[in-house]
Amino acid sequence: MHKELECLKFRDGKFIVSTHEVINEEPLSISINGRHFVTAMISPQMKREFVIGHLFSEGVIKSSTEIESLQLSDNTANVIIAHPVKVLAARKTIVSGCGTGSSFLDESKLPTIHSTMTITVEDILSGIKSLIDHSELHQITGGVHLVGLFDKYEQGYVAVLIAEDVGRHNALDKVIGFGLTKDIEFQKTFVASTGRISSELALKCATANIPVIASRGATTSLAIKLAEKTGLCIIGFVRGDKMNVYTKAERIVTKKEEG
Repeated sequence: MHKELECLKFRDGKFIVSTHEVINEEPLSISINGRHFVTAMISPQMKREFVIGHLFSEGVIKSSTEIESLQLSDNTANVIIAHPVKVLAARKTIVSGCGTGSSFLDESKLPTIHSTMTITVEDILSGIKSLIDHSELHQITGGVHLVGLFDKYEQGYVAVLIAEDVGRHNALDKVIGFGLTKDIEFQKTFVASTGRISSELALKCATANIPVIASRGATTSLAIKLAEKTGLCIIGFVRGDKMNVYTKAERIVTKKEEG
């Protein structure tokens, strides 16, 4: 998942020859029913979950059961889906750093989140903390984003999966793909992330019917606009015991209010 590569490090006023751990990034070419759909630059783990989650969040499939076959070989994924694909997006490459507008935004066709879920401040703080504590790869390289999917159990919200990837959009696709294969009820979950909440992340959550996304980082004005229209709760700058709630604040309660 990472390589030790040579570099020059500047220390105590001079350069020295040294090494540093660098995260792997690889292309994954996805074909649907024999036709190229997209090439994504991803971290190489959890390719199957990424493909399923990406096809779902892009509206190609509505559930994982529509996939009749998914074959992975080296840097290619060949997918056969049950229904014929009438329109495939133009061939494109998704870079890992930021989204490239792979999802066309038609406000008249935005999904609406259906959920009565509420979550405590403490669960949000705990979820974000668990991301950083979980990832040795993040601590070693500093080069991956983390996205966790949290579901509620008797003891509270627990991470059912924490995905790592060079791209936050890819990591979110991975947890969505995992959730689809495990029949997780997304309307009862929340997502925690280490990266900025962009419009594309907001749209992916809304498409999956995930009602809450929280991050250590910032959000964007378009993400907030989408959240207001779809019913998504966006929480940013979750650090220490602080956070900013930008939309659907009624979903966030304290333990006292919950009890």
